[in-house]
Amino acid sequence: MKNKIKSTLALILIGIFSINVSAQSMEKKFRAVKVEMKIEASAERVWKAMVLDYGEISNFSPYIYTSEYTNGSLKGELGAKRKCNFNIKGTQWSKERIAEIDNENMVMRNVVIDGAKLPLNFDNSQAFYRVEENGDGTSTASYEFQFRTKPAFLGIIAKGGFKKQLSGTLVGLKHYIETGERVTGGTNKYKEIKKKYPKATLIKT
Repeated sequence: MKNKIKSTLALILIGIFSINVSAQSMEKKFRAVKVEMKIEASAERVWKAMVLDYGEISNFSPYIYTSEYTNGSLKGELGAKRKCNFNIKGTQWSKERIAEIDNENMVMRNVVIDGAKLPLNFDNSQAFYRVEENGDGTSTASYEFQFRTKPAFLGIIAKGGFKKQLSGTLVGLKHYIETGERVTGGTNKYKEIKKKYPKATLIKT
């Protein structure tokens, strides 16, 4: 049973999961994880891959097998929606929407509006994507995930998995931007490249 719970949690892309903005309260106590990584590219380039190409997250996430726009804008802007599949059969998935976006300051808040096998309390979870220019031709990308699980006791188990997956997604993003090579779920690419890069820096737990 414990292994089954861990397996289910491992299929969640941490950095992007959040709540339906119309239902958000964040009134209950929640856990938080934030990781960041330096990328050898301008902030504009990183922002484009990470946020503006919203429906193409499977280009760099080692935990997403396929992703696609569903409706709304066909680019990363307010109201854009996407679907992400976390296994080859498509039985574990999420449908998501950009709830807030600030292109000038490069901050985006993402929400999950539907999903299969996601042990999250959607009224108390949200994710932020951020990119900062470092002033030397590089930039820093970060994911911050504030969450409660449902049931709540899964939070301790989930937190470790979320740290691992947020970090892995940033490694995939770094590799994709710096080399142009995709890092997609269901392939061996992440296993091949992850030792070439430093681990993401853990900012908040």
